[in-house]
Amino acid sequence: MRIALVAHDKKKDDIIEFAKRYKHIFEQHELLATGTTGRLLKKLVGLNINTLLSGPLGGDQQIGAKVAQGEIDFVIFLRDPLTSQPHEPDINALLRVCDIYCVPLATNVGSAEIFMKAIRSHEDIDDNE
Repeated sequence: MRIALVAHDKKKDDIIEFAKRYKHIFEQHELLATGTTGRLLKKLVGLNINTLLSGPLGGDQQIGAKVAQGEIDFVIFLRDPLTSQPHEPDINALLRVCDIYCVPLATNVGSAEIFMKAIRSHEDIDDNE
């Protein structure tokens, strides 16, 4: 599975802690992330991640393009709903393209948890076959 990881500045700690909890699952998949998020996850969690541009510099658009091209299967985008983002149109475009192409999108830790548990459950079934 190809998973994209994005987190606004005030959600960086959340995505790092989340990735640590699910590192054993993330390690089995192809990961990509926007710039700062990807660098932090590489350094602090030790994940192998293809790092794109920073979100405000076009990284959100790069992920959106990959979603549209069928190159991403799942997006975790931990958004900060209480802080105005200068690149809000890019964020909305990414959310929209996920909806258009029916790509699962988790925008908070709660929904990301459910998706990760589903992935783990599916992998457990594959291991038993």
